[in-house]
Amino acid sequence: MESLSKVRYYVPLIVYVPVIVFLIWKSLFDVKMPVLEFFGWLAFGLLIWTITEYVLHRYIFHFHPSGKWGKRLHFIFHGVHHDYPNDANRLVMPPSASIPLALGFYFLFDWLLPDTMVYAFFIGFIGGYLFYDMVHYAIHHANFKSVFWKKIKQHHMLHHYSDPTKGYGVSSIIWDKIFRSDFEKK
Repeated sequence: MESLSKVRYYVPLIVYVPVIVFLIWKSLFDVKMPVLEFFGWLAFGLLIWTITEYVLHRYIFHFHPSGKWGKRLHFIFHGVHHDYPNDANRLVMPPSASIPLALGFYFLFDWLLPDTMVYAFFIGFIGGYLFYDMVHYAIHHANFKSVFWKKIKQHHMLHHYSDPTKGYGVSSIIWDKIFRSDFEKK
């Protein structure tokens, strides 16, 4: 199972960019969604992704199961990342986990949202996920010059090296501020 947890940073792009292109075609050309409505639903999907990222990281990735199999699965899919935070093959979510999650979210949103709105919404959601994966990789391997990106990196490094019970936002720290799981920055 461990081999399913290793992946190169570009693999999510190979998997999901074609999905995004298809959904753009579906929204704008097949369903003929008005452009402003398209961007509204896309922005809403992105917003929902940000809270999903926070919730998944805080309550799923940092859930500590009691059983032997649960502990092993947790370690393989997230615990090992905390033990070896600079392992380049463990910085983006492997398709073995992301595809089932994406399908589950797609069907949930398709059930919840008005007819055909799921296409534009899911572009924002999956686009947010891709942004999260690429930011997470860059945080661990890039040297940023921008003050904004340095703050994002500092926030995530504090999560790894200071207190893993805080700082669950990776591509955004907004929800950490709202839910008071942010670090006291000095």
